[in-house]
Amino acid sequence: MALKNNKSLGQHWLKDRFILDEIADMAAENTTELCLEIGPGLGTLTSSLLKRFGKVISVEYDKNLASNLPKSFPGKNLEVINADFLNCDLDTMPTPYVVAGNIPYYITSPIITKLLNADPAPERIVLLIQKEVAMRIAATDGNQTFLSISVQNRANVTLGPIVTKDLFTPPPKVDSQIIVLDPYAPKISDAALKLAKIGFSNPRKKLAKNLNLPKSELVPIFSELQISPDARPADLSLEKWQNLQNALAKNNHNR
Repeated sequence: MALKNNKSLGQHWLKDRFILDEIADMAAENTTELCLEIGPGLGTLTSSLLKRFGKVISVEYDKNLASNLPKSFPGKNLEVINADFLNCDLDTMPTPYVVAGNIPYYITSPIITKLLNADPAPERIVLLIQKEVAMRIAATDGNQTFLSISVQNRANVTLGPIVTKDLFTPPPKVDSQIIVLDPYAPKISDAALKLAKIGFSNPRKKLAKNLNLPKSELVPIFSELQISPDARPADLSLEKWQNLQNALAKNNHNR
């Protein structure tokens, strides 16, 4: 019996072997022997990963797909876990490992957050995600979002090739893009990240209004840090968020 995609799970299977191999090649660049695959589906990416890694652990939520996957790769060092990836305990993963996957659009942010918060984090993360989201994650100053700030705080972001919707079965409504994350220790403090979240509470408003602090307090701080009074949260770099947090904390302490 042919396996059908489950629309409620956001299943769109990539059929282009060149792109599948490119994802696997990017994941295998640092020679780590273990790959954790998210959402293997029919095993098209799994096939490429097994050629490049000593072992692949694939986490598949769909019970039918999970039970059929090992049958496609007899004798291969493949472990299939039938589970919701968001419920998996990554702290028990053997290390070092890398992550690869063609993941559902609707849980992209929770998956990336989970991976970057793992202890230890993966050596590298290579995901195929919605193109628009990939570009938002890689945004630079002037176009930052809280998503880009929170991801870039924990990883170097590199955009890979764009994958058009016609290369999927069934085709999604939008194009996809490969994104590569190379995790590192957080660049800014939890307090600075919390401040950024407040700052992005209404991204279209000026930052000063979102912070909801007295003008008499913010004007000299903004001037000292060379932040425009008209700046919006999208204009601030990670370093500026940390500097702003430090200045506000110092100001609070001196009261």
